[in-house]
Amino acid sequence: MSAPRLLLPVDAAGRRRLKIAFVGTHGVGKTTLCFDLAAHLKRLDLAVDVVKEVARRCPLPINEETTLDAQLWILHSQVAEEIAAMASYEAVVCDRSVLDNYAYLVARIGRRPELDGLVRAWIAGYDALFKVPVVQAPSFDGKRAVSRQFQLEIDATIDELVRDFDVPVIALDPSNRDGWVPAVLEALQLPLEPPQIDLFADA
Repeated sequence: MSAPRLLLPVDAAGRRRLKIAFVGTHGVGKTTLCFDLAAHLKRLDLAVDVVKEVARRCPLPINEETTLDAQLWILHSQVAEEIAAMASYEAVVCDRSVLDNYAYLVARIGRRPELDGLVRAWIAGYDALFKVPVVQAPSFDGKRAVSRQFQLEIDATIDELVRDFDVPVIALDPSNRDGWVPAVLEALQLPLEPPQIDLFADA
């Protein structure tokens, strides 16, 4: 077993598994960060999967026009995607978590007591949550809302839920975007580079 693999948490089934998520409003660079981190984890010889943003596949209106049905579809699809990924991969990197998916529902519809418990319980399954800060206004990509006001509203709602649910979140430095991946690896106590193999070590 490789040295980085030994650093992964052990789950209830005795497997070494890692699941992290990036939380934050839209248009802040979560997707790019996910794939950059996944590339680093693969170089550490870990089997990695990225749970992509499920909202992009939602067949119902989203963003400012979202509905309860749309957000329920997104929330439960997120949970299903994470379960599937964790069944097959050692390290799972999520482009969003149930927390910020729930934030879009809360911002437009309000808190739902029947969902608070689900979200709170599912959050406990992440080994780490990293908050991606707002560093620029969103740009249109065919799906993403471009309203700066809406972007900031969702960011504030996420922060409110983090406080209300007492969620431990590691905030990334908005002034050091190039340092985000190293900061994540340091927080996870994983090396920046693969361990060097000593070809001349005694057999």
